[in-house]
Amino acid sequence: MEKIRILWADDEIDMLRPHIIFLEHKGYEVETTNNGDEALDLIREKPFDIIFLDENMPGLSGIETLEQIKKEYPNLPVVMITKSEEESIMEDAIGSKIADYLIKPVKPNQILLSLKRNLENRKLVSEKTTMSYQQEFRQIGLDLSNQLNFNEWSDVYKKLVRWELDLEQSKDDGIMQVLHMQQDEANNLFSRFIERNYVDWLNSRSKEKPVLSHTLFKEKILPRIDSSDKPLFVVLIDNLRYDQWKSIQPLIDEFFRIESDELYYSILPTTTQYARNALFAGLMPDEIRKKYPHYWTDEEDEGTKNQFESELLGEQLRRNGKDIRYSYNKILNLNAGKKMAESMSNLMVNKLNVIVYNFVDMLSHVRTEMEMIRELAEDEPAYRSLMLSWFRHSSLFDIIRFIASKKCDMIITTDHGSVYVKNPVKILGDRTVNTNLRYKYGKSLKYNAKEMFEVRDPEDIFLPRINVSTAYVFARANDFFAYPNNYNYYVNYYKNTFQHGGISMQEIMVPFIYLKAK
Repeated sequence: MEKIRILWADDEIDMLRPHIIFLEHKGYEVETTNNGDEALDLIREKPFDIIFLDENMPGLSGIETLEQIKKEYPNLPVVMITKSEEESIMEDAIGSKIADYLIKPVKPNQILLSLKRNLENRKLVSEKTTMSYQQEFRQIGLDLSNQLNFNEWSDVYKKLVRWELDLEQSKDDGIMQVLHMQQDEANNLFSRFIERNYVDWLNSRSKEKPVLSHTLFKEKILPRIDSSDKPLFVVLIDNLRYDQWKSIQPLIDEFFRIESDELYYSILPTTTQYARNALFAGLMPDEIRKKYPHYWTDEEDEGTKNQFESELLGEQLRRNGKDIRYSYNKILNLNAGKKMAESMSNLMVNKLNVIVYNFVDMLSHVRTEMEMIRELAEDEPAYRSLMLSWFRHSSLFDIIRFIASKKCDMIITTDHGSVYVKNPVKILGDRTVNTNLRYKYGKSLKYNAKEMFEVRDPEDIFLPRINVSTAYVFARANDFFAYPNNYNYYVNYYKNTFQHGGISMQEIMVPFIYLKAK
């Protein structure tokens, strides 16, 4: 392994000889100079990993040398060393993007700490993270062997997401494989947990049940409406997974304080037509169909399946005695987002403002269909990165900053998540069977019931019964449905894509975040 090369520029460099010997004993290679001009010449002649730069040198000062280094080598880390504690000098140095700032007299261990912080930080953090996960791996495994309740499942999922994000920076492929194996185990067990409890939750046969799509507004949002004299903003980002929320959270932390970071459970099927309609109606799909038939469109019918969300929201508010001014806004494209950002001040007269943003869901569908996007988001870390890059430059971020500037409370949530599918499961049906890869319904389905969650009577889970023999089946964990006809082509096309509609931690346990403006 090559030695780390240091250039130390200081007009009193001879007095620093003990420090240089100390670093050389630690395995570093140190070259020295006593002025800024020679430092620049040396940097242009040979590569260095880091520069130690005295602020007060005759001729070209440390600040001037720093500015030139950053102009020519913007990514080269520079540690500024000075006798002065004047704030203006510190600000000049920090403004020039220094890597560190040390006050003379410096001790050898201070120098060593700065080197490790700047050059070995990622390696040290990676090793520490890997070791910490190895220690917690056994505890998570023990948790999974217990009969977890819905709150405990939320805790396990949050832990796995945290470890995935922390270990993402590691170059240890082995530990990532271990994590993915534990995630797969958890997903399979979670699927069984949902199958054992879902019908009881919906039919009030269980004393303890999670907040579900159709109870979210009543239990979590309506109580917040009257907590402030300012508008409450509910931002629903379609198809937002919890790991994606954690990726964008640092950007939002600058403007908001997180009051609660929770998960609620999406209903089945975990798709927009069912989960989001249930969320805004405060009713399960079959209840919407019966109570408001003019606001429900069956899957086999023509037309948009979510065109009456605003009306369903209004009905829910009235049923719960909330006679308030509210707005519902759905953003489906770039221009609509820009217009929304420009007209945000018009919403300040309302008590409640709901903004539905559709980008993440569109991204998952486009990723399946477009090879270029598929390459950009080839796996889950890349998918998170692409989403984060979009969010940073989006009109949605502009909207969120506006809400913060008005000191309004905000809720960020979603209707369902998505899962990275890997395992095909064969199913057979006629032309009337729906096209979703994670759930199927129809009257002539043929399948192995052991390979999926089967619901023979849709009314048990409050889903529409299209005809007498309609049944619903849901894919588990990382499975997806594939037809025997043209099987290999179908599997190769859809394997390693993001899908939703079935049962997995990523689809069902989704974020509900309550924030207060700083």
